[in-house]
Amino acid sequence: MTTNAAWGGDQLDLEAYLARIGYEGDRRPTLETLRALHAAHLSSIPFENLEIVVGRPVLLDLESLQAKMVEQGRGGYCYEQNLLYAAALDRLGFRISGLCARTRMGERRIRPATHALLKVELDGADWITDVGFGAEGLLEPLPLRDGVESHQGEWTFGLVHEKETETASEAWVLRTRHVDDWFDLYAFGTERRFPVDYAVFNHYISTHPRSPFTGQMVVQRPSRDLRSTLIGREYAVTRPDGTREAREVSPQELPDLLATEFDITLSAADAQALAMFHER
Repeated sequence: MTTNAAWGGDQLDLEAYLARIGYEGDRRPTLETLRALHAAHLSSIPFENLEIVVGRPVLLDLESLQAKMVEQGRGGYCYEQNLLYAAALDRLGFRISGLCARTRMGERRIRPATHALLKVELDGADWITDVGFGAEGLLEPLPLRDGVESHQGEWTFGLVHEKETETASEAWVLRTRHVDDWFDLYAFGTERRFPVDYAVFNHYISTHPRSPFTGQMVVQRPSRDLRSTLIGREYAVTRPDGTREAREVSPQELPDLLATEFDITLSAADAQALAMFHER
């Protein structure tokens, strides 16, 4: 099967990746396969920024992504997650494009366009698929269509096209329904992005002092009926009815919490480095 060199599908150990996410289904490039792969990846590989926290660079070459997320059983953030996922989609014959979004998280102020997501063309229609946004991210692909709403587990997502925007690149808005109203997650355009673009964005996100990922631990996992987060010292679980349970986590608790709630097993050295960071 022909692959696109930009996404590295020919370099991927597909069998190892599919085993990592527990996928044993159809491998034809269909919508059903895309939905199943999205869900399997999301449920198996957690969102986390622990490389930054323990003082290592975030590497985006496919060999490093496979070593970390497939062989070591770790997670990653948007660039890592969606680049690994893109390689698998490419290998399976999907027509994919990279996109970039400005995170909103309920605010309209303009943030830099640093979030990576993917577009897939299937039978003449475009779909958004994104396994790297964290706790409030999509659980399934979403058709790129104005006004679409999708019930995914106990959550509802929507996509709207903004006719007038402050920047021409912000045309589409992904949102999720909270108890009181719609909540904007991010805004994106359809300009094609490539792994080399994400390498530039990744440098900023993983090193700049104003990045949300350089000063605190961020570990997240969505599911069909709750959203789990560990941000800084706070571990929280949020449910669709808006109820939220939160507590502070001690450095000594971290390894067990990461293992039981997020399926992240740390080496002794990383556990020690994480505890030292957590105590600052």
